[in-house]
Amino acid sequence: MSLLKVSVAFFLALKSVQNGNRFTLFLTIAIMGLVFVNLVFLPSIISGVIVNYNAQSIDYTYGNLVIEPEEQEIYISNVASLQQKVNQIPNVLGSSPRIQIGATYNYRGKTMSGSLVALTPRYDEQVTKIHTKIIDGEFLSDSDTDSIVLGATLAGNIDKTKDKTDSLGGPTVGDFVRVTFNNGVERSMKVKGILSSGVYSVDQFGFISTKEMQEVLDIGDKATLLLVKMAENGNENQDKLLLMEYGIREEIKTYDEKSGRIVKDAVTAFEIINAISTAVSLVIAIVVIFIVIFINTINKRRQIGILKAIGIHKNVIVLSYIFQVLFIATCGSIIGLILAYILVTYLNINPLVFPGGAVYPIVEAGPFIRSMIFLYLVSLISGFIPSYKTTNEPILEAIRGQA
Repeated sequence: MSLLKVSVAFFLALKSVQNGNRFTLFLTIAIMGLVFVNLVFLPSIISGVIVNYNAQSIDYTYGNLVIEPEEQEIYISNVASLQQKVNQIPNVLGSSPRIQIGATYNYRGKTMSGSLVALTPRYDEQVTKIHTKIIDGEFLSDSDTDSIVLGATLAGNIDKTKDKTDSLGGPTVGDFVRVTFNNGVERSMKVKGILSSGVYSVDQFGFISTKEMQEVLDIGDKATLLLVKMAENGNENQDKLLLMEYGIREEIKTYDEKSGRIVKDAVTAFEIINAISTAVSLVIAIVVIFIVIFINTINKRRQIGILKAIGIHKNVIVLSYIFQVLFIATCGSIIGLILAYILVTYLNINPLVFPGGAVYPIVEAGPFIRSMIFLYLVSLISGFIPSYKTTNEPILEAIRGQA
């Protein structure tokens, strides 16, 4: 098509926009903007959930890698020697032995079963950030005995209506909780601190020193886990192979492998919802543009017939309607970008709170570009069909159509 014909088509589109119904135009652009927001919002939340889950798993639960006992073994033997070996491997920032067992907690007649984790604070502080999440009291020290730090979910509140799950009923710093270890030993332990990380799998645990756990279980230099912190996140699979190359015989898992499929299944469900939402949004966009252009062409049948009668090719007329829908899509995308920016800014200040913690939307270029492409494609399709159908009518029928 020649430049002259394109110029004529652009002129016709400009006049149609200028002389058309302003309210209908504004409403159509607004709908396209909301469709654009819907196309980019849920993917940003899914990305936020993934980033939040990864960060929490690394910072509060597992570190980057988790070394477990060899097959059919309960404990890692000679853990101090293994820790020293691991710490000498390049890119390893630190490691933390842990002993995790089942235990029973009793506070003022309230009994609960749960998990008890023993750690050495000076090592654990190199791997996780749980020591930074004490909301009352203090964190453990290496030499502590008869002291315990309770997760906020496990401790709970005196007012049970404030608890999301069953709890001990609100022990505070200085109170004593009776702990029964899995070998039957009972100890009265003073609450040294309350921990609230926002991670359910952490906040439901009790924490004591490795020194005390080894005395109670009489296991010596052993651990059930060795958490490893690497210099960079995101290279866990390569780091796992690196540890194996350095002769680590125990089973090694990445934080992702260790955490199982709970969050992965949730993300998959989100993605299915997003796919359905995207399809519905695109159908809405197609219907809206189709109806607007269809009504526009029907109301201008006589004008289209006259344009054809004076020698303007039907392709020029169709192109003029294509320019109109591209204008609507462009304005809709701009409004959508503005609305998305406002929404993302608000949610960064007031994040959505999921069971796993606060989730901030992660804005990526991919969803934005993809949404704009989708919006332009559906606009072209839904604008082309009615305009092509109307311009193919015989000239006399078109001229009489509005008479």
